[in-house]
Amino acid sequence: MASHRRPKQPSRARISVFTAAAATAVALTAQASAHAAPAQPNKDEVKAQVDKLLEEQEQSAEKYNGAKERADQLRKQADDLQDQVARGQEQLTELASGLAAVAGDQYRQGGVDPSMQLMLSSDPDHYLTQATSFGQAASTQAETLKSLKDQQRRLDQQKQEAAQVLHELDSQTQALNDAKNDVQSKLAEAQKLLSKLNAADRAAILQGSGGTASRSADRIDPKSLPPASGYAATAVAAALGKQGSAYVWGATGSSTFDCSGLMVWAYKQAGVSLPRTSQDQGSYGTSVGTDWHNAQPGDLVVYYGDRHHVGMYIGNGLVVHAPRTGDVVKTMKVDTLPISTIRRV
Repeated sequence: MASHRRPKQPSRARISVFTAAAATAVALTAQASAHAAPAQPNKDEVKAQVDKLLEEQEQSAEKYNGAKERADQLRKQADDLQDQVARGQEQLTELASGLAAVAGDQYRQGGVDPSMQLMLSSDPDHYLTQATSFGQAASTQAETLKSLKDQQRRLDQQKQEAAQVLHELDSQTQALNDAKNDVQSKLAEAQKLLSKLNAADRAAILQGSGGTASRSADRIDPKSLPPASGYAATAVAAALGKQGSAYVWGATGSSTFDCSGLMVWAYKQAGVSLPRTSQDQGSYGTSVGTDWHNAQPGDLVVYYGDRHHVGMYIGNGLVVHAPRTGDVVKTMKVDTLPISTIRRV
């Protein structure tokens, strides 16, 4: 018959040994991890994240451009209205002073009843002449009073318009600051990711496909392109002349540009004023559709569904554009990005 015995409990000494061994193992593992080389980030994963961040940054930059343009317009409008209010106040003060002078003169000269004045007057003809003058003064007073009321009404309206514009300017300034902060946040996040890579990998990601972002890269010779006509020819030549210039968000030249800023600057050289943002440029001029085969040199090619990027068609299936932060003005195949619309200026 088998005996049933309770299992022998480990002694406290054995427990202490096991615990110490486990602690040693943990410490050794931690020490080994501390001395192990940090895992190198995957370049392709970093590139995908940076590409996404820089695209979002460009979207925010175009919002900033639009907000800044509107804020500039509102600031000028507010200044003009405030000038009008100041001039209106001066005119109101002059009218009020004139009215007070007429009223005071009437009071001084007309304190006695007119019939009594006529009876007491030693020179009735002089009195009648004076009475006529008083009648004219009363008429003048009535006209002055009407002008005073009209001027006060205009002044109140101008003050109200100025207050509304200043309120909108405050809102637009907030939108401007929000867009600016968003741009800077995206750039800082992208820079943090890029800092984990070596210099060569960072440059390759920032310079985009083909490595053509280098300032010393081969540039397109305008003579190799089909000729443009009219002011489009001037704009194309101007844009191509800026190949190698750095992309800087919010910039419109003459040495740095963002995508829509390059278009604004290039066409300005031809005497044409374009809207500031790529979204507004996507509605400017005449639509050529989305088939780039119908494009002519000088046409604006606007990309993506939200139209946050734009380039200029130069012929031979190419556009010149300012790509993104870390890159420079250069050319690319016109259909590299999804085309939203092509506009003829």
